[in-house]
Amino acid sequence: MAKSYNTSEQYKGVTMETFLIVAGLILLSIVFMYNTLISKKNQVENIFAGLDAILKKRYDLLPNLVASVKEYMVHERITLEKITELRTKALGENLDNATKIALEKQFSSMLGNLMVAVENYPTLKANENFLHLQGTLNELEEQISAARRAYNQSVTDYNNAIEMFPTNFMANLMKLERKEVFSVPSSERANVDVKNLFKN
Repeated sequence: MAKSYNTSEQYKGVTMETFLIVAGLILLSIVFMYNTLISKKNQVENIFAGLDAILKKRYDLLPNLVASVKEYMVHERITLEKITELRTKALGENLDNATKIALEKQFSSMLGNLMVAVENYPTLKANENFLHLQGTLNELEEQISAARRAYNQSVTDYNNAIEMFPTNFMANLMKLERKEVFSVPSSERANVDVKNLFKN
């Protein structure tokens, strides 16, 4: 009987050890998934903050750009007013990322249209102040393009994490939602690429 009792106790001990090991592994997996999702979420937010800072630099350039072109481009007054209005909206407080992205798409499209229209004003194209602003704008466009690519990659990684097994279960518990990439339609992308518009 004593031998049988010892065997039973040993079995219970092994069972308890196995249970603790499995429970520990499950807990570690949960912590790892939670930390991974938080890390990817924070990465998206941090990269967007960098992109947002570059966009603000371009918005800050706009008043000087408008001041330089408005005396030449009398027929583009409505376009200039719309661009200024979009800038005001984009610099508003308490805007979520989706709204900022939507406003940026509109702004980029209008700015692209303005730059295409400059082709009709040779005197403006030769203006030294405008050429300086155009060079600064080109640099900012390249920075925005690079930041947009980095943002889209981080969003893709984040979306994959919240949709793929097994992290999707944890994402559902954390109420994490899919984020949209910062896409620009090809027509707008062509308009925004202004670096070659002013070559003679």
